[in-house]
Amino acid sequence: MGEKPIVQNRMARRNYEILDTYEAGICLQGTEVKSLREPGSMTLKDAFADIRGQNKELFLVGAYINPYKMGNIHNHEPERPRKLLMHKREIERIAQRIAEKGYTLVPLKLYFTKGIVKVQLGLGRGKNVHDKRETIKARESKLEMQRAMKHLGRK
Repeated sequence: MGEKPIVQNRMARRNYEILDTYEAGICLQGTEVKSLREPGSMTLKDAFADIRGQNKELFLVGAYINPYKMGNIHNHEPERPRKLLMHKREIERIAQRIAEKGYTLVPLKLYFTKGIVKVQLGLGRGKNVHDKRETIKARESKLEMQRAMKHLGRK
C-alpha cells in the first residue's frame, strides 16, 4: 500500500533550490481530513513551515483547505495554522540551519500513507531570476540532447 497524493506544490521547486527533504505528520480536524479526500480541495501556493514558541513547535502556515461540503457549524477554518509533528531533535536541527544560512522550509506535497496525512517539507534557498533562467536553459538543453540521441538511434 503506497502513498496516495493529495496536492503537490509545483512552484516550490521553481522558486527554491531544495537541499533537503523531511517528512512530517500533520494535526488535522475531522472535517479537514474528509475535505482532503475530495480532489482539488487544497492549495499550497503561499504556504510555508514556521517554528514557533518556546517549545519550538513546527506549524504549516498559509495552506488552504476547502471547507467540508457536508459539514455543520463545527466545520474547520480554511486557512488556520496547522501543527506539524516531527521529533524534537529534527526540529532543532532544522531551526539551526534556518537561522544560520537564511533557508526556508517549504511544503512540497501532501499525501495519505496508510490513511494518515503526511507532509513532505523541503529545506530550500530562494532562487533569483538569473538562477531560474539557468534552470530553464539546462532543462531545454537536456531535452535537445535526448531528442538528438533518440534520432540517432533510429538510423
